[in-house]
Amino acid sequence: MKGKPALLVVDDDPLITDTLAFALGADFEVYACDSRAHAIELLRQLPSPPPLALVDLGLPPLPHAPDEGFQLIADLLAHSPRMKIFVLSGQNDAANARHARALGAWEFIAKPSDPALLKRSLARALEVPPAEDAEVVGASPALAKLKSQIAQFAASPYSVLIEGESGSGKELAATSLHSLSPRAGRPYLTLNCAAIAPTLVEPTLFGYVKGAFTGATSNKSGYFEDAQDGTLFLDEIGELPLELQAKLLRVLENGEYQRVGETQRRTARCRVIAATNRDLRADVRKGAFRADLYHRLSVFTLSVPPLREMEGDKVALLEHFRRHYAAQAGVQPFEFDALALARWQQYDFPGNVRELRNIVIRLATKYPGQRLSKAELEPELDLDTGVPSLTENGGAIVEQAQRQLERAGGFSLDETLKAWERGYIEAALRLTRGNVSQAAKLLGVNRTTLYSRMGTKEEK
Repeated sequence: MKGKPALLVVDDDPLITDTLAFALGADFEVYACDSRAHAIELLRQLPSPPPLALVDLGLPPLPHAPDEGFQLIADLLAHSPRMKIFVLSGQNDAANARHARALGAWEFIAKPSDPALLKRSLARALEVPPAEDAEVVGASPALAKLKSQIAQFAASPYSVLIEGESGSGKELAATSLHSLSPRAGRPYLTLNCAAIAPTLVEPTLFGYVKGAFTGATSNKSGYFEDAQDGTLFLDEIGELPLELQAKLLRVLENGEYQRVGETQRRTARCRVIAATNRDLRADVRKGAFRADLYHRLSVFTLSVPPLREMEGDKVALLEHFRRHYAAQAGVQPFEFDALALARWQQYDFPGNVRELRNIVIRLATKYPGQRLSKAELEPELDLDTGVPSLTENGGAIVEQAQRQLERAGGFSLDETLKAWERGYIEAALRLTRGNVSQAAKLLGVNRTTLYSRMGTKEEK
């Protein structure tokens, strides 16, 4: 008998997690966590990530701010891009919920939630199978360049590094490289380096022998061995522990590796493709990523463009996904009127193709066969919480700000400036691996000022 689907619930209020576990326990295997760190620790212990998650935005250490919840959405999708994440939201959190969806969340559930309605929503999400696209859709110049490079690099045996923002389609680019290569009929294995505990990376990649460590009750092959002469895709390669990077480098340099706990040398025959949404060059400069490994991985480099640079492709992807999901559900596809289509083309899609696809799925579910106006489309878009991205061109910043003001109701300059500040603080802390002193130096402020702006007291 098939087991119940797993559901991750993340909320720091034990009353809520206990209530949800009781209400949903008959239909789902519920895993409850009270913080972002707890959720990540649990995911790394599970044999496979849950297909569903319920996430509260206001998590500690800042219980009244959505930052931790937003970051957790990104973390969960880094672990499992196919996870369907529902945001647990207060009645007045519509703006935050829209921003969460832009980051890749599936939908939001208002608190307090009706258990029966929640069950139906989760069940419907499970019924939507993950996208299994086998082609890169679009014809913009940026995408045409990517397709050309994929075709050019596919036949080579050398490593490829795929760079791009979250949700932009790096995994699809890797799949295309494999399917167009002479290795197409051979194994294609994927390991998400962010989704596995650091202590398990080495035995997972290289295998182990019986007795090598506690729990190693038999010999087991690793990904390099199982990939044979096919392709091994290492997603989120920037999360690979520094001590493991030397061993990966050795495999890439001479093909040699050893199972954990043995002395026999083995030879890897697979091709390695890696992907990251981080700036590995910056990590190399800070000593967080080995320069020699970076150069080995980036024999060829593919840059997957963000959707905002693929203007014509927004409509092509709309057509592709709306027909695909309508056919899948056995209903007629929705369509846009002229104003809704124009709004669609103006929108920047900060969550890239993942966000676009999720919007199409929601619209296809809510409005099958209907003609939609801006009134139906705009609640699905992150129009009033997004912050324009910085560019070196001041005129571009003004133009982006003008577009945001034109389309945003209830705009708050204070909230926007705070969002910019939070973004830069979070970026600096990521780049410095949480070292507040180094982060303060990057930001050009002293440590006391940074602690103050983080909303915490400096530790003595």
